[in-house]
Amino acid sequence: MNVLAFDIGASSGRAVIGHLDGHQLKTQEVHRFSNDPVEVGGHLHWDILRLFHEVKQGILQAKHQGYDDIQSLAIDTWAVDFGLLDQNGELLGNPYHYRDHRTDHMIDEVRQHLSEHDIFSRTGIQFMQINTLYHLYAQKKANVSLLQQADTFLMIPDLLRYFLTGTKQSEFTNATTTQLFHAFEKKWDDYILEQLGLPTHIFTDPVAPGTVVGELLPSIRQELGVSSIPVMTVGEHDTASAVAAVPTDQQTFAYLSCGTWSLLGTEVDAPVINQQAFEWNFTNEGGVNDTYRLLKNIMGLWIIQECQNTWEKAGEPLSYDEMNDAVKHASPFQSFIDPDHVMFLNPLSMPEQVQQYCRDTHQHVPETKGGILRSVLESLALKYRFVLERLETLADTTFSGLHMVGGGINNEILCQFTANAIQRPVYAGPVEATSLGNLLTQYQGLGHIKGIEEARWIVRESYPFKTFTPQDEKIWEQAYQSFCHLINE
Repeated sequence: MNVLAFDIGASSGRAVIGHLDGHQLKTQEVHRFSNDPVEVGGHLHWDILRLFHEVKQGILQAKHQGYDDIQSLAIDTWAVDFGLLDQNGELLGNPYHYRDHRTDHMIDEVRQHLSEHDIFSRTGIQFMQINTLYHLYAQKKANVSLLQQADTFLMIPDLLRYFLTGTKQSEFTNATTTQLFHAFEKKWDDYILEQLGLPTHIFTDPVAPGTVVGELLPSIRQELGVSSIPVMTVGEHDTASAVAAVPTDQQTFAYLSCGTWSLLGTEVDAPVINQQAFEWNFTNEGGVNDTYRLLKNIMGLWIIQECQNTWEKAGEPLSYDEMNDAVKHASPFQSFIDPDHVMFLNPLSMPEQVQQYCRDTHQHVPETKGGILRSVLESLALKYRFVLERLETLADTTFSGLHMVGGGINNEILCQFTANAIQRPVYAGPVEATSLGNLLTQYQGLGHIKGIEEARWIVRESYPFKTFTPQDEKIWEQAYQSFCHLINE
C-alpha cells in the first residue's frame, strides 16, 4: 500500500513514498527540489508554476523508481499564501510571498475598520502582518480591479491540487490560518470580509483532511505516462501534518515544530479564545481529526538561515560543522534578542540586524559569527520557555516535557539549549514529521488507520527519538530572568 506525499516548505520541497507494512511505516524520498522565491518589480513572489513542475517531476520519479501502484497523493505546504483564479480558471498573477513588504502597516489600516478584539473573538488567530487577511486587504488597496476579476481564492496546496485535478476545493486546516475563518462556525467569515470590502463569493467550503477531492487530469496522466491517482486532502498546513505525527502516547502534550518557523503549542478539542489568549497573541489553528492547535508562532531558524545566507553572499560561507564549532567557542549569555521583533522579519542583512537590536537595547554587541549565532540560539531557547509557560496557563495544565519535531532538531545545540531553558526533557524526533503526518492522514482517509492515536503509535514504532535532559539549570534560570526583563520592557 504505497501513497505519495509532497511536503513543500518555504525553502525546499520533497516527494516521499510511504509504504505501510503492518504497523511499520517505511518511507523513500523520490524527489527533492528547491523552492526559490523571486523578487520582481519590488515585490517578492512564489514561483508557483515551477513548484507545479516539480510536483509533476515527483510523480514521474516515483514511476521511474518502480512505484506504479500509488493509491493516493497529497500536498502540504506553508500557510497563509494564496492564488486567485478568474472565471475561466486562469491564475491571476504569481502568488505573493508572505514576507513581501506590501503588508507593512496593513494591521493598522485594517484596525480602522475592525477592532483586533472583534477579529480575534471570531477567528482566534494571532496578529501577524504575514496573515492572509492583510495580504488580501493589501491586494484590494494596490489593485482592486484584479480582485474584482477574481472568481476563486485558493491557498497554495489548494492551487497545486487544482492544477493536478481541475477541482477547486479548500482544506480546513489551512483555511483556519487565514484570519478570515470563523473558529466556531467553521466557515469563512462573511462579516469580516464585508467589513473590509473583500469579496465573499470567491471562497469555497473547506473539506476535512483525509478527503479525496479528485484524480489526476487525463492530460497529466498522458504527459507523465501514469495511471489515474486519487488526490486527497491532508493537514495541508504543514504544521497540522507535523503535529499529527508527534510520537506521543499522552492525551495532553506540548510540541515544537521547529524549522524556518518555530510553532510551539498543544492539541485541544476546541479553540481557546479568551482575553488572556488575545493579550498574549496566541493562535488557534485547525488540526487533523477535528482537533485544534493552540500555539504561538515564533520566528525560528529563519534568523540563523538568513545569517548564513548573508555570509555566503559575502564570500564567507559557514558549513554546518563550522557553525556548531563557532557557537561552542562563543561566550554564553552575552546578549539576547526577541526573535519575534518585526525587525527580524525580512531585513537586508540579518547579522547587522542582530547587532543593531543589541545596540538599541544597550547590550553587548556580538562581533563574531559565533557570538551572533549563539545569541540567536540562546534567545530562541529562552523564548520557547517564555511561550511554554504561557501555554500552560492558557491550557490549564503542566507539561512534563516538550516534543520537538522537524528539520530544526538536526541542530542538537538548539535541542540541548531548549532542554536547559525549559528545565524539562526534550524529545527530539522525527525529523520528517510533516511528510509522515501527510502519509498517515492519507492512510486514514483510505481506511487503513483508524485515527490519530494509531497514527502516532505507528510513528513511535517506526522512528526513534532522542532525549535531551536539562543541564546547567541555575545559570539558565538567571539567563531566563534577564531575557524576560528584556522582552517585557
